[in-house]
Amino acid sequence: MNDLSHARPPRSPAPEGDRRALPASLRRNAPLVPVDSAGGQALAAVIAILTFLAALCAGGAELVASSSAQWRSDVAREVTIQVRPNPQRSIEDDVAKAVALARQAPGIEETQAFSKAESERLLEPWLGTGLDFNDLPVPRLIVLKLKADTRPDFTKLRQALREQVPGASLDDHALWVSRLSTMANTIIGVGVILVALVLLAAGLAVTFATRGAMAGNREVVEVLHFVGASDDFIAREFQRRFFKLGLRGSAAGAGAALLMTAALGLLTRSWRASPAGDQLEALFGSFNIGWRGYAVVVLIAFAVALITGIVSRLTVRRFLNGNG
Repeated sequence: MNDLSHARPPRSPAPEGDRRALPASLRRNAPLVPVDSAGGQALAAVIAILTFLAALCAGGAELVASSSAQWRSDVAREVTIQVRPNPQRSIEDDVAKAVALARQAPGIEETQAFSKAESERLLEPWLGTGLDFNDLPVPRLIVLKLKADTRPDFTKLRQALREQVPGASLDDHALWVSRLSTMANTIIGVGVILVALVLLAAGLAVTFATRGAMAGNREVVEVLHFVGASDDFIAREFQRRFFKLGLRGSAAGAGAALLMTAALGLLTRSWRASPAGDQLEALFGSFNIGWRGYAVVVLIAFAVALITGIVSRLTVRRFLNGNG
């Protein structure tokens, strides 16, 4: 590829005879960078695919963020008391005593003591059905629901349980909340990194496409320099055309991602009565990314188009300055 900066003619108005010798693309008042060419269509398709992937990553991260916030809220609003059976004591009396102590604690809205059969059913997913639990020391559970926007101190309740109900322990689920937060933050961080990598890939694709367009329009660029066009004018033309191309491709990719998200939401709602649908709803809620997720997808589409225009402009300026 010839270096245009070293072969640049003087920037002076061309004589009338030279103007008649302008390339056909300029005589037709056609755009300097045609976006409907095969290369432009291919770049638009690449941008659409990259935007689709970036939107899915961002939507998935937003879905996990909203679901994990709901999980943490639900888990943080419950405290569990576990009463282990003691051969020298009546477990029913111990459960009743633990319930009475819990109701006296501040910040407790509701207490629910699981019966022996209910406690045994909680073990069925791990141990299976049809087992005889009579010979097993199955602990009894008491679920305490906390009042909204309160985080009581359970130090006195723990001490009272140790003194009056031997074998009872209180779990405030702080460890589970910490693990859920770590898991959610990790997934969100991975999603952000993937979005950044996709945007970087889009920038690289635009760089190579711009270089190809510069090489294909070398004669046009030389004539523009000959008639006095500045580097800034040429760079603006490339930026304008590539921005429109990027906006078209990113809009298509973002639209496809939003349609796929809506289709998955409808699919999960149709499965709601099935076991698989219940599991999906437990993990991801109603599979709705909400207004914030839609705003993020639209922002990504606009960012891809903006990156397309800016990268093309910088590439043209670097090329014309002899650094490309």
